[in-house]
Amino acid sequence: MLAMALAALDSTIIATAVPQIVGDLGGFSVFSWLFSGYLLAVTVTLPVYGKLSDTFGRKPILITGILAFVAGSLLCAGAWDMASLIAFRVLQGLGGGALQGTVQTIAADLYPLKERPKIQARLSTVWATSAVAGPALGGLLAAYADWRWIFLINLPVGVLALWLVRRHFHEPRRPARTGPARVDWPGALAIFACGGLLLTALVQGGVAWSWSSAPSLLLFAGSALCAAATVLIERRAAEPIIPAWVWRRRPIAAVNLAFGALGLLMVAPTVFLPTYAQSVLGLGPIAAGFVLSVMTLSWPISAALSSHVYNRIGIRNTAVLGIGAAALVLLAFPLLPYPGAAWQPALIMLALGAVLGLFQLPLIIRVQSSVGYAERGTTTASVLFCRQVGQSVGAALFGAVANAALVGRLAAAPADIRPGLPGDLDSVSHALEDAGTLTARATDYLRRAVDTAVDNVYLGAACAAALALVLLLVLAPRRFPVHGEVGPAADGNGDENGDGDTEVARAPSAAAGPGAERQPDGRRR
Repeated sequence: MLAMALAALDSTIIATAVPQIVGDLGGFSVFSWLFSGYLLAVTVTLPVYGKLSDTFGRKPILITGILAFVAGSLLCAGAWDMASLIAFRVLQGLGGGALQGTVQTIAADLYPLKERPKIQARLSTVWATSAVAGPALGGLLAAYADWRWIFLINLPVGVLALWLVRRHFHEPRRPARTGPARVDWPGALAIFACGGLLLTALVQGGVAWSWSSAPSLLLFAGSALCAAATVLIERRAAEPIIPAWVWRRRPIAAVNLAFGALGLLMVAPTVFLPTYAQSVLGLGPIAAGFVLSVMTLSWPISAALSSHVYNRIGIRNTAVLGIGAAALVLLAFPLLPYPGAAWQPALIMLALGAVLGLFQLPLIIRVQSSVGYAERGTTTASVLFCRQVGQSVGAALFGAVANAALVGRLAAAPADIRPGLPGDLDSVSHALEDAGTLTARATDYLRRAVDTAVDNVYLGAACAAALALVLLLVLAPRRFPVHGEVGPAADGNGDENGDGDTEVARAPSAAAGPGAERQPDGRRR
């Protein structure tokens, strides 16, 4: 939980200190890379760390991640300009990728299915606490101390986490390897290149340059070429970073695609709700953050109680119920009155967190339980990787949707208020912050334009939820297999929760030859 707190707190504490950082170091035109650079590093390293944890064990990968994150934090605190700070944030991201995936995998290694909802809910409370405390703590440190303490505060947390992991985390005994460990470093580099180019194109497209400009086209073309090279390298590798079985097995493929859709829909609350709260409701930054944070309060509570639901109706039905309800909750957002009160979107976020807790946790628990120790790190990393990519795609897609709706509303503005109106979402937000330059009628028109743009984004998020629903109904099996290995995370019973939703999938037989595996009915594939 302490190791997870490093990554969770970092994602929220820095946001409120950006004005002080820019005022000290400059570089306003590129400050968004403080977040984009970290996101890129975390995303592209997730599958690599997943495979490495399957190969060398969880403990060395977790320790490496903590060390990289702490080192990056120390260097960030000593940054001398914006370029150096961005570079050190990337180093933090290299550690953050190891923290996020490995901690989730360790939870599946150490705890049986009956206990896993409880421990995963505890991990979720780390994110909930960080979502509430992070912005306030960042603002206090930036205002009354110095923004560099935002990074220095990671040092005692990281050192304590490192000491506890080294002293008290005893890894379960791993299955003996039949040969020396081999790492697919060419595949890892290809994944780095492909993910880096694609995410840079998605993050910066429509912001730093237009979608049809040469940089966007070159980045997308480069990512396509790297993707083709990655497929060729991985097909020939003896131990690929992203093995083909991740997409061939229905339970894993269904959850991967569903989590990609989850990443898409999460863009609406995490990116656009703060803009709505400030520009339409007139709230300050901290109050707008609390409107969003109520979702992170209901999410872990719902996740902790989800076992009572899927014990009765099964894993797939619980996830279908959760994501179907999420689509309805997202569709309710455009029905809010204008301008409305702050409690109305807060209530919607509270409901959204509750239903997504029923969707996310049961799926990730069951997909981890469908594989053995030697494949669990790769499986967990693939799920988290798909969610991160979905969120990046969603930011680009819904940003275009919001801008298109906003431009349409501004183009239809009455002639007497049209001169001087801004032309995109960021410019509108800045104009509304300095509303003294606008007439009361122009201000109201801009607020309604933002309201329309965010409503369209929530409609798109509801479509993403519907896509996840369809993927589960079409691809997810009615019964998720449970791997039949014996160890700390298994109690010897295939249907550990008594939900009637699982089949036992035994570990591959050594006599079956390399790469062979057992189907739930005992046949070799």
